Amino acid sequence: MPSPAIEIKGLVKSYSGGSGGEDAKALRGICLAVETGEMFGLIGPDGAGKTTVMRILCGLLDMDEGECRVRGRDVARDVREVRRIIGYMPQRFSLYPDLSISENLRFFADLFQVPIDERESKLSQLLEFSNLKPFQKRRAAQLSGGMKQKLALSCTLIHTPEVLILDEPTTGVDPVSRQEFWNILAGLKQEGVTILVSTPYMDEAELCDRVALIHKGEILTLDEPARIPELFPHEILRLCGPGMADAAGILEALPEVLDLQSFGDSLHLSVASADETKPRIQGALLEHGLRGITVESMNPGLEDTFVALIKKTRATKENEQ
Repeated sequence: MPSPAIEIKGLVKSYSGGSGGEDAKALRGICLAVETGEMFGLIGPDGAGKTTVMRILCGLLDMDEGECRVRGRDVARDVREVRRIIGYMPQRFSLYPDLSISENLRFFADLFQVPIDERESKLSQLLEFSNLKPFQKRRAAQLSGGMKQKLALSCTLIHTPEVLILDEPTTGVDPVSRQEFWNILAGLKQEGVTILVSTPYMDEAELCDRVALIHKGEILTLDEPARIPELFPHEILRLCGPGMADAAGILEALPEVLDLQSFGDSLHLSVASADETKPRIQGALLEHGLRGITVESMNPGLEDTFVALIKKTRATKENEQ
């Protein structure tokens, strides 16, 4: 069986200056493997440890403990070789605003020492696949957020890396550009590129082959996105309609409601039995004059499960103290 494209074992990293003057642990024994040609997602909120994992893989941070390998190369010992075979796109990719799209690509081609005889064909290919060819003379400072991200990805791909490491590449990008960006990633995956991508967006997580849900430096679970909601311990009722804020205040006091989360303009209620609890919910809303609210059963999603796993982990740690 071939070795994983990325292999992480027992990864620990602390930063000085934590509360009380103690070191703050950013990673607490992370273990995961990304297979060759896989689209793997690191999913979690800000401060979960996603960026720290990626920076260590790229040799930009030293680990305290553990082992990291990229295509069989040890990150701690073979950092130059690792950097040759990866493409890393950080959250804030440093494009040169006064240079045009094509000039930025040529600059990064020089930086990565792309052979002269390959350069023009590679630039043309990247401009074509990113849909930036009509704008190649436009300065980077004049690009939209989505176009900047596509240019940043193109610069990351200029040396034909075997492994792509992308840190929240679509944060702050409009929905249409996000979809276009992920279509590009899907095309790269079909070409055999291994992709490790972090994102706070659950709809993007569902586009990955497998995901790891990470929180406060720990992996809560790792599996295919469609399988993770099987871990959700209860049933869910979804409420939509006017007066959601008032409804939340009323329903969170009911003993039948085990948990209540707000998702946009709806509420998700965790209950032991949706069929048994639904009439009680509807009755409580009517008692308080709230009408026009729909109450329906729904299957749990990734975000529901992530929230439940975080609460379970927190409760376990509090009980251990």
